[in-house]
Amino acid sequence: MTVFRAIYTSTPFGFDENTLNGILVQARRANERDGITGALICRADIYLQWLEGPEDKVRETIARIKHDDRHLEVQVHVAEPADERMFGDWAMLHDPAQTWIWSQAEIAGGAVDRATSQEVTDFFLGLADNANAG
Repeated sequence: MTVFRAIYTSTPFGFDENTLNGILVQARRANERDGITGALICRADIYLQWLEGPEDKVRETIARIKHDDRHLEVQVHVAEPADERMFGDWAMLHDPAQTWIWSQAEIAGGAVDRATSQEVTDFFLGLADNANAG
């Protein structure tokens, strides 16, 4: 079965525990409704999210995120068909700031702008391996 996947980064606006919890609750509800699964890596300086599902629903979700005032500087790094879901068991797997993503200094230095699609994909492949091992 072919699915569509997208990976984007954004800069959080007003990041705190309540904002993050609100995003997760809304994302899980909307994703379950729309047949989307995925994962979110986040911390105060970056959101990095993988979405997968029907192409039209994934694109609609990205469009909503671009208009969400909790997200600044939304950049789509990957938008392509995939052979299978990587996060099929999760409406939205939440992974708080892991040390294997860019450091705050790297982000401040432009790592997001220089990121390749393979680099951002690899973050999530590592996350999927960790989630499936646990």
